[in-house]
Amino acid sequence: MEQGIDKESLLDLLDDQEIDKLILKMGPRMKFKKRLKLLKGRPSTSDTSDREEIILSDVKTIMECVHQKIPDENNNKLNKFLREKIKDLKMDKMVVGVFGKTGAGKSSLINAVIGVKKLLPSGKFRACTSVMIKVEANMQNSKYEANIEFITKEEWKNEMCYSKNFPGDNADQESDQKDDDDRLDIVEKLSALYGEDWKDTFPDDLMNDKYFEEIPEFLFSKGKTLTVETAKELSAILLRYTRSDTKDGDGKVVKRWYWPLVKCVTIKVPNNDLLKHVTLMDLPGNGDRNKSRDNMWKTVVGSCSTVWLVTDMSRAASENEAWEILENASSFMGNAGQCEHIHLICTKSDLMQDSEDSEDAEDAEDHSAAGVRAFILKTNDRAKKEMREEFSKLNKVKKHISDESFKVFTVSSNEFLKKKRLDPDDTEIPELQKCLQDLNHSEMLNYVSGARGILSLIQGASRGEGDDMKTAVYTDLQQKMRVELDKVRKPMRETYLAFKKCLRGLKNLKVHNTSGSAFHGTLKCIVQHDGNYKPKKGEQINLNMKLSSCLTESIDEEFKKTFPNEGKGEPFNGVLNSFLLDTKMMKEKTEYKDVELQLIFLNTEEEQIKTKLNKTIRDRKKTIYSSLTTTIERKMQKCYDEAKEIKGPGTLSKMRETMVKHVHGLKDVMFQEATDVMLKQLKDLTRDILDDLEESMQESIELSLKTHGASIPDVTLELEMVKNHYEVLKGSPDEETLICAGPPSPAAAPLITN
Repeated sequence: MEQGIDKESLLDLLDDQEIDKLILKMGPRMKFKKRLKLLKGRPSTSDTSDREEIILSDVKTIMECVHQKIPDENNNKLNKFLREKIKDLKMDKMVVGVFGKTGAGKSSLINAVIGVKKLLPSGKFRACTSVMIKVEANMQNSKYEANIEFITKEEWKNEMCYSKNFPGDNADQESDQKDDDDRLDIVEKLSALYGEDWKDTFPDDLMNDKYFEEIPEFLFSKGKTLTVETAKELSAILLRYTRSDTKDGDGKVVKRWYWPLVKCVTIKVPNNDLLKHVTLMDLPGNGDRNKSRDNMWKTVVGSCSTVWLVTDMSRAASENEAWEILENASSFMGNAGQCEHIHLICTKSDLMQDSEDSEDAEDAEDHSAAGVRAFILKTNDRAKKEMREEFSKLNKVKKHISDESFKVFTVSSNEFLKKKRLDPDDTEIPELQKCLQDLNHSEMLNYVSGARGILSLIQGASRGEGDDMKTAVYTDLQQKMRVELDKVRKPMRETYLAFKKCLRGLKNLKVHNTSGSAFHGTLKCIVQHDGNYKPKKGEQINLNMKLSSCLTESIDEEFKKTFPNEGKGEPFNGVLNSFLLDTKMMKEKTEYKDVELQLIFLNTEEEQIKTKLNKTIRDRKKTIYSSLTTTIERKMQKCYDEAKEIKGPGTLSKMRETMVKHVHGLKDVMFQEATDVMLKQLKDLTRDILDDLEESMQESIELSLKTHGASIPDVTLELEMVKNHYEVLKGSPDEETLICAGPPSPAAAPLITN
């Protein structure tokens, strides 16, 4: 070069101070530094995230500018279509649910994976089992934030009224230990919030504003937002909302703990690439006795694409709670959910070598660093094998979740952070981080692919040529679409008939142990909670699910086959994804060169529509499966309401009599209605999918091949940039590819601000 500056000299010359002088605005400066870091060396995990975020930012900026360039003319169908397509570009939030008993190491695991040491309190503070905690990225500023959502005043008042009229009747000798456990649970909640004030006080008096002076938001049904500078500060403040103890983090005695009033806490972490498009959800094991919290729990579990089931390594083989959580929640994750991956995470794997209870501790004679590492890794491998064998025995779970979805990790959060005896990779924390990166990556790729397709159509339309060829291609695609729709329609009809056969084949259904006698001392609690009761200890009891089980069990296998959650599985046996108009093949032929860009758009649009419809199927199949239980729940409500009114001696006997009469009297009607509702929803889904597929593709074909836009801008540069970015995300080109793509177009520059 004439000035004697080559690539190597440039990299040595540009340090942070020089860059700060050259680029005054923060946004462009940070982007340039990240790009420069990619040029200086092979990207690390963090650098890969930086690169992808730069790509996403560039593409979003480009599409905003192109949107502004397209004339806003409502009477022009193509222009309106293009503007709406750009506006509809978006990315979903992927949800990772984290389950595990108190003390299993959930908080330490989340802290280690997202790289924030003191975000969630762990160790000496006992977690409250009813509060759900979301952890996601703060995309607005560099603060740590928490948004606290409370239950309603009415819900809390109902809980207190229930405590005052607790279903333990002195004249009725049929109560059992569960009554005592539940009484203790209620006492714990009231004592946490009111101290000793709740005793001998009416519920109305306990709603006095003086008890809520620090949380006036609760009284006005609003959320409370906390904003601080550091994770440590936020963790200390959140103790009173998420933990159950007598002292705070500084050892001070606390009079009021607000966790009984909290439904969910959303923690927002700044500058965290792993959480950009992923939410980590710390969840209770099996729902909650509060109805709104329980409904939220079911919704969240059903939306998890991945579940982390956390258990202590030292008790992983014998610990039943993790398996119980999986069994109790499997239907919400599987047929009534969208979970693709179940990760059993055995924590504290590095402590096995120190455990006196470990049968293999005596074999660890080599106490050198290499010997300790070898012993830990050997123990981990054996634990993984044992856990996979245990999973293979869970027949109830496997009706909803396949073997391919299940994977075991043995992790050590402590070793990952301190690096004493194990390499970071040995702790398997980086592998969990990669799981989050992959979720982020898939959403980014889908967004950039959509942008590429839209820009291809814009550029093709701006040329205004090849009308004869457009007409020929249009005719070919119309014929092809009719054939492809028929291929989809027939298997969907066969699926409907298969489910109809499963459900209609159930004749003379019998109800065993579901009318009261099987639930003895808990019957009053079940009635009080409308058939869905979670005792303080033991498994959740859902009478409505018990009643509907004869229906759900008849379709479980067919449902899992028809609506698989696994990444390789396709709904309706793959017929939707097999819908092909062959636009990809057509665009590669010379005779279609004049409409190549339109065909690129149609190929991308076809994939986008199928992705959208698969998400529609994923969401609606949850409702379809759950409808069998929700219909039973609705039909049983009158029975629960009548039983709640029963008081005095012989309460349990009278409740049982009411339940038996109602269930056996309406059994056939309930099951028939549940069957009809589910089949109608399934039929509606197949019709809507076919209609949406046909209408969406027809509109795209019409507007790309039969309609002309007014003043369509030239987007040659923007299209080339987005195509380069798309190739980077699809593959793994060298670090310079991103830089070679260049900065955003001049038109985009004004949108990049501080």
